[in-house]
This record gives sequence, structure tokens and C-alpha cells, in this order.
Amino acid sequence: MAVPHGALALIPARGGSKGIPGKNLQTVGNVPLVCRSIQAAQASKAVGRVMVSTDDDAIAAAAEAEGAGVIQRPAAIAGDTASSESALLHALDLLEAQGPLEAEMVFLQCTSPFTTGVQIDAVLAALKEDDCNSSFAVTPWHGFLWRADGRGINHNPELPRQRRQDLEPAFLETGAIYAMDVAAFRRSGSRFCPPARPVVLEQVGPEIDTPEDLALCRSIAAQKSE
Repeated sequence: MAVPHGALALIPARGGSKGIPGKNLQTVGNVPLVCRSIQAAQASKAVGRVMVSTDDDAIAAAAEAEGAGVIQRPAAIAGDTASSESALLHALDLLEAQGPLEAEMVFLQCTSPFTTGVQIDAVLAALKEDDCNSSFAVTPWHGFLWRADGRGINHNPELPRQRRQDLEPAFLETGAIYAMDVAAFRRSGSRFCPPARPVVLEQVGPEIDTPEDLALCRSIAAQKSE
């Protein structure tokens, strides 16, 4: 069989969630979160195949209706303590048994509902650069960071106060998009298989971890549709 065209998009989507029951099927802009991730992957020019790894029949049905393939995720790697990496590695093993794997993959999280195909392409493009096995989305961070004991993280509070624009540039991992060379990821078992490179994205939306985050994202989506 021929090597597949484009990158593989993998979207882990568990059925269980303590913070927000049925989180991955909650809607933002009247579209379930898992389907928003699928649509973003389908909008990417660099992605050739979209797969959802899930232990939930309702999520599987929604994914298939959206045009994605489905991988049944075993209960042993679908609990609250299971890592996303375990789901990705399981998916790759299963897909390899069915035919050749893509050389590159992108891991998308449903908790980032405003991911776009253009952003996915930007993170995947970094893998084409020399000495890069993984890349991930970050966004500029302009604030003063502190530890609980009063020590500064990106500034020294014992020195005269800096202007925010004079701080050393810092970047916040968005949690939305991670791209990996498939062989390097399988060797390391980590989404940050070295050498890893951050990709700066502007205008990223919030992540959904709490009901308040979900309400905020729904409000943003409603404003976008006006």
C-alpha cells in the first residue's frame, strides 16, 4: 500500500470528564467540541486523514457523522489518569496494523474550540525545518509571573520595577496543537520529542477546563456569529 498523503490528525476524546460532564460533546456555536476539532483538521491543507480516539459511543457517532475515522479507545487508557500520549500511541499501533502510517501527525485537543486550519498548518510547517521532531502552539505572554513564596519567575522583584514591554519575551503553551514526526514520537513516547520548537500564534481562544471557560467560549462564538 502507498504511504498516505498528508499528515495524520489524531483527536483524543474521552467520554468521561469530572469538571464538565460529557465535555467533548458540549457545544460551542451549536457545534460539539469534538466536531469543532474535526472541522479544524479538515480545513488544514497539510492534513490528509482525521481520526478520533474515543471510548464513548456517542462521541464516535458524532465523529463519524462529521467525516472522521474512529479508533475505539480501551478503558484501560481512558480514565482520568490516562495520558493523551497513551491514546496516541495506541492509535498509531492500531493504524499501522491496517496499513502504512503517515510520516507526520498532529495532535489536537477538543478543549481548544477556536483552533483553525491555518494554525494547524503553521505548527505542522515547523516540522519541515532542520532539526525539528516536534512543534507546538504558543502565544505571547506579557505579564509578571510569581511563585507562591513571593519569588519572581520572569522578573526580579528586588530590582527596580521593569516596564512590561521590557520583560524578556515569554510564551504560553496553548494546549491546542502539537505536531510530531511519527517515528520520533513513537521512540520517545512524548509529544515534546526533541528537538522541539514552539510556534507563536496570535489571537488564540481560551481553553475549556471549567464550566466558566465553556460559558466564555460560547459567548465568544456568539459574538463571532453576529
